[in-house]
Amino acid sequence: MSFKHRVVIVGGGFGGLHTGKALNRPDVEVTILDRRNYHLFQPLLYQVATGGLSPGEIAAPLRAIFEMQKNLRVLMTEVRDFDLERKVVLSDMGEIPYDSLVLAAGAQTSYFGNDKWSPIAPSLKNIEDATKLRAKILSAFEEAEKESDPERRRAWLTFLIVGGGPTGVELAGALSEIANDALREDFRSFDPEDARIMIIDASPRILGAFSEKLAKSAERQLIEINVRCRNGVRVLGITPEGATVQANGQQEFIDARTVIWAAGVTGSPLGAALAKAAKVELARGGKIEVAPDCSLPGYPDIFVVGDLANFQHGLERSLPGVCQTAMQMGDYAGDLIGKRLDGKTKPPFRYWDKGNMAVIGRRRAVAQIGKLEFSGYFAWLLWAFIHVLYLVNFQSRIIVAIRWGFDYFSFNRGARLITRQDQQPPGS
Repeated sequence: MSFKHRVVIVGGGFGGLHTGKALNRPDVEVTILDRRNYHLFQPLLYQVATGGLSPGEIAAPLRAIFEMQKNLRVLMTEVRDFDLERKVVLSDMGEIPYDSLVLAAGAQTSYFGNDKWSPIAPSLKNIEDATKLRAKILSAFEEAEKESDPERRRAWLTFLIVGGGPTGVELAGALSEIANDALREDFRSFDPEDARIMIIDASPRILGAFSEKLAKSAERQLIEINVRCRNGVRVLGITPEGATVQANGQQEFIDARTVIWAAGVTGSPLGAALAKAAKVELARGGKIEVAPDCSLPGYPDIFVVGDLANFQHGLERSLPGVCQTAMQMGDYAGDLIGKRLDGKTKPPFRYWDKGNMAVIGRRRAVAQIGKLEFSGYFAWLLWAFIHVLYLVNFQSRIIVAIRWGFDYFSFNRGARLITRQDQQPPGS
């Protein structure tokens, strides 16, 4: 079969996935390029990091997802650069030509210029991060079991989360469940419930994307499970022993062997590569300004979707870097490419805000859907239903639903394995 239009999609996340699905037509050849061969459901990464789920339960092979879509192929390769004049993507496997290009490479963790903190305060962006963080968290309890000095044990049992967004809040809630439920009977030298879990954030309150009412509700729910929130606190330095912070004009040191970074993201380096090739400036956060149709201004055949896109047309602020944004932009870009091939067009992209959710723990969550606000048990049920529904394949939905049901009644977290490739001390 001969194809008349070649579409190259860089990135197999939500944006790339939905672009590819929208281009299921015989006159288009679609190629997805990704350095990994699977699609990852990032909103549940924190559950892998805290032993609630295994990696395979929130990831699905890209080729399996598109098994029935014969016009699409997946190439596992690292994209390096773009030649816009010749219309080729430069990758480890050579040059890959395109007629339409969709950049959906996502975002990476930002340490705000302090990348030296990365090995000490791990973030949570991929499966490798999640398994390393799981080892770090569980190893802290193991070290506390061996420690006879009360102060040193207290440091091992202090978990400091930098960042009060949904990721930080969800991690804190899951850590509380580990300490208060899953590990409650596991140790003999100490009580896991003595663990101190703390969220610090430079902003005036946690969950800045939510209403003030829901943010206060979330903080109250966190207090109920022994999580402390400290706002208006700025990190000055991080070492293996803890973090130096500034609060109310005063510096202090928080003795914590486990520091987790959940404070910020920036666009993938491929965003900078595309901006340089197009001779445009990057927007704030390493993003690329896009036209109302999600294309790169001056390049109608190039689209940027998801976390890399800075879309602010007719809006007070740019669209949030969440999965629903990437999914909707991917659907739009794929459909627009198809419409153009048929000699048609589409109105400018319009975002449908389906709301924000953050789970805090068992029977605890907050949800904001339009003008409706929910907190507590109903918000938690709503969060669980939506997240199971958004999992890519049917098998994952069934497995995750069963696992959550079992864990709910057993208070167990089955994936509590410490796996490390190196033999460094767990606090390093």
